[in-house]
Amino acid sequence: MNLKKYLLFLVTAAIMVLVAACGGGTEESAGSENTETEEAPAENTDSEEIEEVTTLEGSVVVDGSGTVYPLMSVLAEEYMITEQENVSVEVSRAGTSAGFGKFLVENGTDFNNASRHIKDEEQAEADAVGFEVKEMKVALDGLTFVINKENDWATDLTQEELIRIFKHDGGVTKWSDLRPEFPDEEIHPMGPNENHGTYEFFYESILEKEDLVDGVNLQQEYSTLVNLVSEDVNGIAFFGFGYYVNNQDKLAAVKVDFGNGPVEPSLETIGEDADYAPFTRPVFTYLNVDMAKAKPQVLDFALFVANHSDVFAGETGFAPLPEAELQEYVEFLEGLK
Repeated sequence: MNLKKYLLFLVTAAIMVLVAACGGGTEESAGSENTETEEAPAENTDSEEIEEVTTLEGSVVVDGSGTVYPLMSVLAEEYMITEQENVSVEVSRAGTSAGFGKFLVENGTDFNNASRHIKDEEQAEADAVGFEVKEMKVALDGLTFVINKENDWATDLTQEELIRIFKHDGGVTKWSDLRPEFPDEEIHPMGPNENHGTYEFFYESILEKEDLVDGVNLQQEYSTLVNLVSEDVNGIAFFGFGYYVNNQDKLAAVKVDFGNGPVEPSLETIGEDADYAPFTRPVFTYLNVDMAKAKPQVLDFALFVANHSDVFAGETGFAPLPEAELQEYVEFLEGLK
């Protein structure tokens, strides 16, 4: 009996060792599975951290050209709605030159929109303050001459006739001075004032720095020019194509003969190699590069402008730039990260 009990004890012990060994394997597998399960939240945490980094806040301040304003304001609105709802992009329109006055100072605006190139003396101001300026083309604009809708005689004019209307020694005060069949009525020329790059483009590139005619009515606000011409059958003014597009119900655009027949300004004819080329000009925004390096929201908005200005150019009255040209700006801005 004692021997049997002893043998039974040995068999029972062997079974218990075997069960313990199997149970140990199960616990080890479970432990391994738990380890994998515990690692998953760590990946989610990393993802959340990335989202926090790309969610921006703060402000971006843009001023300058009234011509570029419609395009930049649409870009700003789209950016705040679809990209960064916690970033406030403030776009104003003091005019190109007045805008540079706010841009070329310490802690000035982040961007200055311009309807002309920066001048040497303006660049010198940036150098004196000590920050880098980056010129970015955003679109192409066509300088457009507008008349009252009831004016049915000056619908087609030559480039030379338009210059004579606005030039000091053009010899023109009445419509009949241009062509004898035109009315014997005084012409009322109008345009934007010296704060605007459009004025400077017209004065420097079209009039070749000749004085404007006596009595020309220069205004700060483009909306004022729209109203003045819409109420004056003898009025004629110049500004960017976009302002004409947005006021076609009030104004008519003059078709310009550059030597090969009248050309109507349009998105199809505006271009540096297109039919309206003599009155085509690039428009810009200028970026304070130091601000872009210091403030992530400024750099992010600059990238949005470079990637999307061609998308919104047409609807705001501008001809888009070639994609390759815009891509150069994207590459530059990516290099600032």
